[in-house]
Amino acid sequence: MDTLPDSEWASWNASLGGSGTGSGILSGPWYRTHKTQLLGVVLAAASNFLISVSLNIQKCAHLRLACQAEPKPYYTSRLWWCGITLLGLGEVGNFTAYGFAPIVLVAPLGCVSVIGSAFISVLFLKKTMKAADILGGTLAVTGTYLLVTFAPNVPQELTARRVQNYLVSWPFLVYLILEIIIFSILLYFYKRKAVKHIVVLLMMVALLASLTVIAVKAVASMITLSVKGKMQLTYPVFYIMIFLMATSCAFQVKFLNQAMHLYEVTAVVPINFVFFAISAIISGVVFYQEFQSAALLSVFMFLFGCILSFLSVFVIARSKKEEHLHSAFIDCGHIPGQKLTGKVQPDSHSSCYGTLNNEDNLVKSQS
Repeated sequence: MDTLPDSEWASWNASLGGSGTGSGILSGPWYRTHKTQLLGVVLAAASNFLISVSLNIQKCAHLRLACQAEPKPYYTSRLWWCGITLLGLGEVGNFTAYGFAPIVLVAPLGCVSVIGSAFISVLFLKKTMKAADILGGTLAVTGTYLLVTFAPNVPQELTARRVQNYLVSWPFLVYLILEIIIFSILLYFYKRKAVKHIVVLLMMVALLASLTVIAVKAVASMITLSVKGKMQLTYPVFYIMIFLMATSCAFQVKFLNQAMHLYEVTAVVPINFVFFAISAIISGVVFYQEFQSAALLSVFMFLFGCILSFLSVFVIARSKKEEHLHSAFIDCGHIPGQKLTGKVQPDSHSSCYGTLNNEDNLVKSQS
């Protein structure tokens, strides 16, 4: 058996990133430089996928309970509790990911949850795979690849003292003042003028989310360093960040629930994802200076990956909206003994799901 010359072995090792080259993707130096960030990426992607699985399990549990002769409360279902447990694990994983990877990389990976939910629903809820789902999945995979490849590598220890310095830096103070002004204007229109447009509600959610991700990354990083032996939990800024995280999360839930109550889920999910990702990226750039030394090409390709991720979510959401609009109806013309030919939807506002309006209301609606 012939052996390769030393020069060809060196070329082969270089292409695979073998030992002694230090230039390949799998080389020791490259891995040592990026292993922390790669751990955050894996955690974020796996956590968002787990969240999509949990949501579909909960939906499956609700459908099973609705098909029973005597429906029971959802919290009595073991399947529902299984979904809740997976949801909690996914959120913990997402929280941990901020301690290992930049905000600008973890936040856009939320598209994995939206896209994963569309594909998993084919298995759990027996839905049909559509061309829009495949297109959205392709865009999401391409966008995620660009995000991971061109995201900034910020190998810095986020200690409590560093967080304190960031809090009093002038870029963040200017950003915070602008955010407070914009939020106050939106809140004025929301409270005084009763403007409850979806953009107004979700912009307030996004402004609060930018503070949430700043606090989450600080808390997660300080806990990670403390576990490694560098105690950070004795600094007051750690508890300030916990308070900021809890407060901003609580108000986010309030405005997001208001949007979910007034508008369709297919409209809220993509807009909220885009607004959240943009606000998180801006906060990461301003507060943690995550693009400080990035090349112009890397910034452009990263933003292009974000755009592809946004498009993938809108494609999937639009597909689900069309599916909802073409849902089954009851045609009274095909029911024996009925002379009406109008199409009557079940009364979704009734206390008993699936009941029809009474005859008087039916006649009024036809007239």
